[in-house]
Amino acid sequence: MDFGVYFQITNGLPVPLSFSRFVPSVDGCCTYDGPATIPNDNHPHQVHLDDPCSGIGAEGTAYFTALVDGTVREYAWHGNCPVWSATNTADGPGVTTFNDGGHPLTVTVAIDASTPGWSVAERLIHHVFVLMLENRSFDHMLGFSGITGTDPATHEQTAVNGLDGTQENSYGGASYPVTAGADDSMPFDPAHEFPDVLVQLSGAGATYQPGGPYPSIDNSGFVDNYVKAGGKANPAEIMKCFTPSELPVLNALARYFAVCDNWSASMPGPTFPNRLFAMAGSSGGLDRSPSTAQLVKWETVQGFTFEHGSLFDALTANQHTWRIYRGDCGPVSGSLPSAGALKNVQLALDVRGYSRFASDLQGNYPYEFTWIEPNYGSAVDDTYRGGTSQHPVDDVTAGEQLIKDTYEAIRNSPIWQSSVLIVTWDEHGGFYDHVAPAAAVEPGDKITTPGDVNQFGFVFDRYGVRVPAVVVSPFIEANLVDHRAYDHASIPATVERLFGLGALTQRDAHAADVTPLLTRSTPRDTPTHLPNPAVSAKPAALAAPLSAASAAEPVGHSNLAGFVHVALRIHLQMTLPEEHPAILAHVAALTTRGDALAYLEDIASKFNETTDSPVGSAREEQRNGTRR
Repeated sequence: MDFGVYFQITNGLPVPLSFSRFVPSVDGCCTYDGPATIPNDNHPHQVHLDDPCSGIGAEGTAYFTALVDGTVREYAWHGNCPVWSATNTADGPGVTTFNDGGHPLTVTVAIDASTPGWSVAERLIHHVFVLMLENRSFDHMLGFSGITGTDPATHEQTAVNGLDGTQENSYGGASYPVTAGADDSMPFDPAHEFPDVLVQLSGAGATYQPGGPYPSIDNSGFVDNYVKAGGKANPAEIMKCFTPSELPVLNALARYFAVCDNWSASMPGPTFPNRLFAMAGSSGGLDRSPSTAQLVKWETVQGFTFEHGSLFDALTANQHTWRIYRGDCGPVSGSLPSAGALKNVQLALDVRGYSRFASDLQGNYPYEFTWIEPNYGSAVDDTYRGGTSQHPVDDVTAGEQLIKDTYEAIRNSPIWQSSVLIVTWDEHGGFYDHVAPAAAVEPGDKITTPGDVNQFGFVFDRYGVRVPAVVVSPFIEANLVDHRAYDHASIPATVERLFGLGALTQRDAHAADVTPLLTRSTPRDTPTHLPNPAVSAKPAALAAPLSAASAAEPVGHSNLAGFVHVALRIHLQMTLPEEHPAILAHVAALTTRGDALAYLEDIASKFNETTDSPVGSAREEQRNGTRR
């Protein structure tokens, strides 16, 4: 017996209907088998929803768009032909008849110019993609870009708030101005923990009293902090900024779409707290990089938690789908996603290798929110070389290639006209920026993760340093320069606005979202490809084997500890509960870098073997199909 769905669609519009996307009610158990276009010939055309999962039946919604009288309309038809029920259901604009009993389900649809369809641009966005790279300030990346364009708020001509060459820092009686032209990679990683950013923003000797307020800011201490972190040989390095020819991919994307020159990191500190803000509108109180002692305590609550949950939790609770991609091309130790630290993220179910991203978008892609992480490179000696994250010691051109690949995969997919892409960086990485971070709304949520996560007593009432951000969609006018204030909480704010979710914290409740940029009533022509990255003048060397002295160093509070936490969560999810006490005890004993790196490499390798093998892939698909 056929438990498929058959729509017989007669298009009486003045233009053809274009297939936009298909959303199965159960992932993998209903597939779209129909044309890409339905002609406007007043004849019925068949759209088939197939039933590949025996014992379930076909159920899903097919979306089509059409440009009618200068406005994009969207039409959606839903059909359900269940196995264990004699009653079929169907709905959508123009549905005239369907057989509510018997199989298959056959639905008759007829539409014309009088049939209503969605016409508001932001309502047509059904896929939000976020690519977050690593450790670069706005001035460092785009300060000398010279980008001019239209202010989307005032509609006047404007230019990015960048550099003119007069901005400087002083140290040891010498002046160090900003200079145009930066190296592809840094000699070492500039410091950017909370105390380091305090000096960078407020000058040498600045202190912070727990509970605030943050000291006055003049952006005078970048060189001072860089020298004291190890940059005495060349203090001017931290003031170097890229030219447009050095970052052709980012500059092209910024000119083709909307560049935001007032997008700040969510707090003046390192990677992990800022990435948490993008995923939860809060860092859950975390104000520095974690330690191994802390992360073991986090697993007493099954991962890092928030009082009101994460964005992934909110999407699941409201029956919206999501997926995480990890950078699976590069060092094994850099392939684990930071999102894996969160409670309720199941790494074998919710995470997929980025190498499959482009091909995934060519099929049925039901995921409404997609979080993309780069390969972070090798964790050896905190170099993070060989990845795609644009970490300062790594080659910046690999991250340029990742931006290009991500844009082109979405742009050349069937869901391009229902998508928005946000490309940004987690924090400034210690690089100079001339704009003083503004006061911020405190998230207002309670700390729910054990382990003394709020070690400096920061109350999150101040943004971090500016970072680059570009917002991409065919519903965005070309060459916009947006001066409005954003931070990483604008990511959950945007998803909440588009999908009708409530705010998680006071921060995302007050954050600007990017939907006001979606002003076009019709999608515009956009480039199918971006320029190639610049040829690296001096490709970054791969990480050297860990020396005995480095291996004996304590892990401390570091990115390495954060990635060990993700490895620990994978380990716990791959093993039986009775094994967990011994695993937690083992990780608690990882006090040296050598021991931590050995554990990270071991678990990451096993995870890659499980998820990237044909058997692992089949298992992932099966689990994804039954989980949401």
